[in-house]
Amino acid sequence: MVAIHAQPSTSTSAASQKKNRRKMAKKKTPESGYQDEEMQTHDEPLSAETIAAAQAAIMEEDTNGAEDDDIMIDADPTSLPSQSDAPTFAPLPASAQRTSLKSETRRIAIPPHRMTPLKKEWVNVFGPLTEILGLQVRMNVPRKCVEIRTSKHTKEVGALQKGADFVKSFALGFDVNDAIALLRLDDLYLDSFEIKDVKTLHGDHLSRAIGRIAGQDGKTKFTIENASRTRIVLADTKIHILGSFQNIKVARDAIVSLILGSPPGKVYAGLRTVSSRMRQRAL
Repeated sequence: MVAIHAQPSTSTSAASQKKNRRKMAKKKTPESGYQDEEMQTHDEPLSAETIAAAQAAIMEEDTNGAEDDDIMIDADPTSLPSQSDAPTFAPLPASAQRTSLKSETRRIAIPPHRMTPLKKEWVNVFGPLTEILGLQVRMNVPRKCVEIRTSKHTKEVGALQKGADFVKSFALGFDVNDAIALLRLDDLYLDSFEIKDVKTLHGDHLSRAIGRIAGQDGKTKFTIENASRTRIVLADTKIHILGSFQNIKVARDAIVSLILGSPPGKVYAGLRTVSSRMRQRAL
């Protein structure tokens, strides 16, 4: 057999290569033209007029930006209109928060058996109310009460309540010097309860409970007052305690245990432990 090998014609391949070269040349010619133009423009020197115009444009942009910054800095957020529909109110002055324009009045009833001590101690009663709190005070004898009201000299908002607590404490039987502490300190309170609130007692049992609280010549009551740093008033079956919240709790627990029948010795032992703990906390 005879094998015949076909060889590609060299003439056709050469012609196709020439066509490809012509196409590539056509594509490259516009780009090179643009590059030559750019090179020519960069090579040409800029005139003085164009430089001055460019600098003026830059300065105008800087001044406009600075003015915008000044406007944004000087703008007050409160003066801008609010987007919400809720009304806006100006803040109240300090004078409006101290006292109200309308004077407030409080009337404190005085028991009949405390009218005579009130007349004797009247100078010591109305003095602190007018000097410390700036209230106006008067004693209404026919109605057996003390009336107090605010004035332009009243400094505190709660002055009327403090004055009422002071007069009420004196009406309950506390000494004036002890009641003045209510005006000077903010953490003092009055607590009142009856023996029947703890345990229902009648006759001699009730009398013995009152005797256990008071003690011989009032020794038990004085011991509870000194240990708990409070003041106690025994008015028949009612008991009034003046002091801070924690001290009132200590004194009330001791009195309740006495009402329930605990011996005074056991109550004294409990008061000693509590008073020692209070001293350690104070240190």
